[in-house]
Formats: sequence, C-alpha cells, structure tokens
Amino acid sequence: MNVSITARKFKAHDSLKDHIKKELSSLRKYNDDITRADVILSYQNHRDSIKTAEITLHVPGQTLNATDNSDDFKKSINSSIEKLTRQLKTLKSKRVSYRND
Repeated sequence: MNVSITARKFKAHDSLKDHIKKELSSLRKYNDDITRADVILSYQNHRDSIKTAEITLHVPGQTLNATDNSDDFKKSINSSIEKLTRQLKTLKSKRVSYRND
C-alpha cells in the first residue's frame, strides 16, 4: 500500500507520520487489496485550533473516504481510521453476500 501524507500549512513530525502508517497498516486485516492511501492533515488557526484529518483509501473498484475534526491530530486520525474500518467491514460483507447468492 502506498501512503501519501500531505500536511497543509505545517510540516508533520516523523512520529505523526509513523503513527499514521501504523494505523493504516492495521486496515490490511479487513482488505488486502488496498492500493493507495492519501492522508491530508490541516488545521484552522495556530492556537486552540481544530485539527482535521482526511483519509482516502483506494480499493479496486471503490474509493473510501473519512474525515474527522478534533483538538489533536492523533485523535482525528484514530477516529477516521475507525470510520474506514466500518466502511471496509461493510464492503467485505457485501462482497461475501454477493458471492453466496
């Protein structure tokens, strides 16, 4: 899986990039066919700002997207990963039920 991390208006630390890659690798257990993941990190203001994490997963025939806002990037990333997990589980169950019909 290719991971593209874009940080708007700031430079992301290596620890944040490692956290993103670790969390994205956990999605492999739900779908091995994930080809690419695009992560966009942004915020509104320097102080007391709302941090946004937008993650787009590219699966053959599908594009899954999740966005979340919070006061910390790691919280936003984790919440977006949870949303993508639910989407991947739904996609997997649809594929399994389609094969059984």
